[in-house]
Amino acid sequence: MRDLSLIETFKKFLEDYSPEQLTLILEPDVWSVGQMYDHLLVVANEYLDNAEACAAACPWPSQGKTDFGEYLFAIGGFPPVKIQLPPELNAPPDNGKTKEELTLALNHLLSRMKKTGCAAEHISPDAKMEHGGFGWLNAQEWVELVGMHFHHHLRQKYELDQRLGVKP
Repeated sequence: MRDLSLIETFKKFLEDYSPEQLTLILEPDVWSVGQMYDHLLVVANEYLDNAEACAAACPWPSQGKTDFGEYLFAIGGFPPVKIQLPPELNAPPDNGKTKEELTLALNHLLSRMKKTGCAAEHISPDAKMEHGGFGWLNAQEWVELVGMHFHHHLRQKYELDQRLGVKP
């Protein structure tokens, strides 16, 4: 599974940061590396919660994606632009987790991705949960969205690395 490899790569990248680099906020409104990791983990777990909820959802075959949701899945990922959420959805992520805590959380996510990814293959594609921006997604799409979201944040990671002087 390509998404598992990407999460493993993020886990490997985490080893290269000092505790100071992990929590350094370079300027207002720019997340630290640790905040980016926390955001990825929180969102991935929310997406997997929704994938699992599809197992108990009533089938809604007529419920579809939004235009942006259709576009997102047609191109297989987020467009290469920064996405600004509304202020009520844009609380800064936690900046207090250690490298060890983030590594444990990534390990847990990898395990959960394997389990939920396998289970999602057996859930009706008509059983869906609604995403506020993308519309109604089935379990397989929720799992796929985790990888898309990690991939989307690679550019942010590289920008932070450049500013921190971390070698790729």
